[in-house]
Amino acid sequence: MYEKRTYRNLVRTDDLIKFEVIVNETDLLIRAEKNLFFEAKESVLKYRNQIETYISTVPSFERSLVPVKETHHPPEIIKEMISASRLTNVGPMAAVAGAIAQSVARDLLHFSRELIIENGGDIYLTTSKERLVGIYAGVSPLSLKIGIVVEPQKTPLAICTSSGTVGHSLSFGKADAVCVLSESGALADAAATAIGNVIRKKDDIEKGLERGKEIEGVSGVLIIFGEKMGVWGEIRLVGL
Repeated sequence: MYEKRTYRNLVRTDDLIKFEVIVNETDLLIRAEKNLFFEAKESVLKYRNQIETYISTVPSFERSLVPVKETHHPPEIIKEMISASRLTNVGPMAAVAGAIAQSVARDLLHFSRELIIENGGDIYLTTSKERLVGIYAGVSPLSLKIGIVVEPQKTPLAICTSSGTVGHSLSFGKADAVCVLSESGALADAAATAIGNVIRKKDDIEKGLERGKEIEGVSGVLIIFGEKMGVWGEIRLVGL
């Protein structure tokens, strides 16, 4: 079922070329210095094939909600997903969107110095100028009201978001948005899920921030629940 991606205009990039690459469940919005559609699609197909092949050999990799052991000499993207799941204590598929975004970005950086890839609300970017990433939080009154300023010296950077009220991704929590910053796309994605899982009510925001602090490799956390917000780490916010 198609879901309109209302958050896809939240990164202001009038200086870059914008194009989409859709392969089954993978739906990327890419901004680069030039149209790299064919290179990006080839990259997506490569990583999807690696993941699907590994799942066919190790079915538990897809189904597990807890970390799994590394077997059968997996490719790098699988290793990153397994490592992220171990650090966050969630299943490895919780890291898939962020892992694909980062892996495709690595390939495309050979062709474009400026690159922003969004995959289901998870963003991986490399930039030489300051960028602003808006935060979509569903029906929260804070949704679309704040943005994260990304400074070029802090990129490459992943900004991944999990929600218990928006989208179809599995979450056991009820936060409107849990946004995690990390150098690793896989880790940011898995950490957003792990933190989101512990937030069932507004009073859990502090608990979520503490959970984020415990995860090695996480540099910042933003949590929105209704009209309340909590922030920890290297995040510079501005009003929109």
